[in-house]
Amino acid sequence: MPALDKLIEISGPGLIPMFPDGAGLKEYGAIGEELEALLRRRNGFFAFESALHVFPLGLADGVIDLLTWNAKSTWRETYSGQMDGCLVFAEDAFGFPFCVEDGGIATCDAETGERKPLATSLEDWAGRLLVDWRHLTGQPVAHEWQVRFGPLQARQRLAPRQPFVLGGDFTVENLYAEDAVELMRFRGMLATQIRDLPEGAHVRLKVTD
Repeated sequence: MPALDKLIEISGPGLIPMFPDGAGLKEYGAIGEELEALLRRRNGFFAFESALHVFPLGLADGVIDLLTWNAKSTWRETYSGQMDGCLVFAEDAFGFPFCVEDGGIATCDAETGERKPLATSLEDWAGRLLVDWRHLTGQPVAHEWQVRFGPLQARQRLAPRQPFVLGGDFTVENLYAEDAVELMRFRGMLATQIRDLPEGAHVRLKVTD
């Protein structure tokens, strides 16, 4: 079975029932066409106990759609250009993005803005998820957190009380549920402030509205 078929099979229901007329992602090349085809079959979804979130196309109450999520004013502006050129189409349990960039798919450390190539196609991405879903989605920690505190809501991700890049642990004790937009806006400010600091530097965070 193709990996994308398997991913759809194990995912939850579509977040938006209908694919919007006239919508498309062909401007993002072959992967954009793959992503459009995926969303026409299952228009946004959660998988791996909500550890993976794929954004839908279209508008619906309580749902963050792909275009809104990637709008500059949603959170991208807080990165001061560092996330330009990256189309975020999915995120893991901690809100770390998967994005389309330079004809491939990359993972992104949202706390630094650093991206690393992961896959050459959406089918390749799905295959890697199915093999290494524990690491790539954060499912084991998300499972443990939800057993203790209840299901994550549709617009929430798990945020660290002490940022991971500043020594915080990927453990339930260091995590709380946070609105996904607010989490990314905070991380954009964090990434901007630490961008040019040497490793091991002392950090004093400045949070602005």
